[in-house]
Amino acid sequence: MSIPSGMSAGHGRPRRASRTDSAGAVYGSLLATSVVATASTVGEHPRLHLVLLLLITGLVFWATHVYAQLAGERVVGEPWSLREIRRVAIHEWPIVEAAVLPAAAVALSGLLDLGYAATAWLAMGVSVGQQVLWACLGAARAGASRGQLATEGVVNLILGLIIVATKAALK
Repeated sequence: MSIPSGMSAGHGRPRRASRTDSAGAVYGSLLATSVVATASTVGEHPRLHLVLLLLITGLVFWATHVYAQLAGERVVGEPWSLREIRRVAIHEWPIVEAAVLPAAAVALSGLLDLGYAATAWLAMGVSVGQQVLWACLGAARAGASRGQLATEGVVNLILGLIIVATKAALK
């Protein structure tokens, strides 16, 4: 017997659509923008420090999300299985991935002969750009209309620009 489209076997309830989750990448991009916006020049190697700050912060937030997700889904009295830990860790990994492109922009900014301030602006631009892209890709994968897709892009651009504007206002 075939199962009608959108229904799950044995339950008669609609089946969850395949996931188009780019939330981790959007969140990670906002996080990376925030890290760059709040970072200041430190020591003899500020670019290296910023790259490390981006990557370590991404890893710490990823680990925190993994733990929070596991703790939130825990069945009382049952330990987590390695399979479950791996599933959640993989699902949350885009938080770390979102720090890589801004970190690469920082690392390569010396080749463009950019000072630290220009490097920070470049990294924030990359972060906001990827945030908007991930949000729009997620909406497109979910079958969003053009209007919904545009709304996703604009909302995420505004969220990123709030952080950028805060940095500009505080300088």
